[in-house]
Amino acid sequence: MNRFVRVAGALGAALAVSMPAAALAQAQPKGEFQPQVGQAGKDVIWVPTPDALVERMLTMAQTTPNDFVIDLGAGDGRIAIAAAKRFGARSMGIEYNPDMVTLSKKNAAKEGVGERAEFVRGDIFETDFSKATVVTMYLLPTLNAKLRPKILEMKPGTRVTSHQFDMEDWEPDELDVFDGRRAYLWIVPAKVQGAWRLKYPAGDGAAQREVALTLEQRYQNVKGSVRLGEINAGIREPALRGDVIRFAFVDAAGVRREFTGKVSGNTMEGTVRTDGGAEGRWSATRS
Repeated sequence: MNRFVRVAGALGAALAVSMPAAALAQAQPKGEFQPQVGQAGKDVIWVPTPDALVERMLTMAQTTPNDFVIDLGAGDGRIAIAAAKRFGARSMGIEYNPDMVTLSKKNAAKEGVGERAEFVRGDIFETDFSKATVVTMYLLPTLNAKLRPKILEMKPGTRVTSHQFDMEDWEPDELDVFDGRRAYLWIVPAKVQGAWRLKYPAGDGAAQREVALTLEQRYQNVKGSVRLGEINAGIREPALRGDVIRFAFVDAAGVRREFTGKVSGNTMEGTVRTDGGAEGRWSATRS
């Protein structure tokens, strides 16, 4: 995306050396503001994301007209404009430089999306972007990591895309490479760690069976066990994608049960299937 990359960053270092802020200021033509690649910003310098990569980032986030896309460090507005024009989404760009905000608004109007693409002047670390369903950014890992706690508190299922830089130890759900540039995708996971009471159809004449389910979580990576009598049985193939959870285990009778469901705060519910084809509903409540 078009955004600022900190002067110390890999993409910006050469530009910062060859074109310092004073020289950039002199290079600005008189009259209407024109952004210059490498110009200094609050935390970073401006380096635009190629349009083809913009398209890919919004595509890998599966952006639709139902989404609200917020671009952190919007630069000349091309990400928010693309989200509105090509994907039909509502969008907002948060940008610290007031000249860039003015330019973005003009660009949006020229592209016919002035009513769907909004631009505001603000600090990305202080401005509320919690209503976004898709977040886009082009920052350094240290800045991404600084934003990470706020991102992890967003609604499970929120998609986050980043040009070039990762989120340190939060592994991406997807990584694409385009023309030597990386595009990352993360899906904000629901919080599932803890002790749960899991109820599911017994299939042996009893209405329901209840077992203790324990889950451990590190971002979207989950592991755990269920208590079957005196045995702690490990769960198989656990997966967490946003608010959708999947796992399986083999019960005391040797029956494999596969659980798929949705997480909503301290409750989960969904469908359970056995390897014999039986199907029913399950639920769980966090202790």
